[in-house]
Amino acid sequence: MFTPMFKRYLLLFLVILATACNNNPKEADNKDYIYKVVGVKDGDTMVLLSPDNIQTTVRLAEVDCPEKSQAFGQAAKQFTSDLCFGKQVKLIANTQDRYGRTVGQVELSDGTNVNYALVKNGYAWQYRAYSKSEQLQSLEEQARQGHLGLWQDNNPTPPWEFRKEGKAQRATNKDAKPKKAKRHYKKRKSKYHDTTSF
Repeated sequence: MFTPMFKRYLLLFLVILATACNNNPKEADNKDYIYKVVGVKDGDTMVLLSPDNIQTTVRLAEVDCPEKSQAFGQAAKQFTSDLCFGKQVKLIANTQDRYGRTVGQVELSDGTNVNYALVKNGYAWQYRAYSKSEQLQSLEEQARQGHLGLWQDNNPTPPWEFRKEGKAQRATNKDAKPKKAKRHYKKRKSKYHDTTSF
């Protein structure tokens, strides 16, 4: 019924089609990467362990938690830890920051977005320099109105301002620090003289 030449072309076509389907970049991009949360450094930074035992430090995208030394900094860290430490999570990575950390969204197995949960419960600001999400903006506004978390303070300092103030303070302290005068040492003559002559 089919000629041998036709069968060869059909087989070749099927092989090419199967290869193209397996190498579809859209499918690869949508693949779920499941990790275990093995460390929480602060409210918006955690350490994930891949199934092949590779650790990845992740900075949560679009949000900024108070620094650990700021009011509610430790509370934000505790919230993140309670929410996801030791659990399986999905990482939706966006990019890498200048410190080499992966920046992305982290989701729990029940679909809870950790980034958004921090803002919703008043433990983070929407990081507007890096986020235009209307949903995050709305969640922050609701947390503000409900006086949740850090919004219990009348006028909390955003962490990016806190970091800027800290950097300026360190620079001022460095400039104000008196420089030590250099000491000049005199060479001492040895009390032992070589009197041997050749």
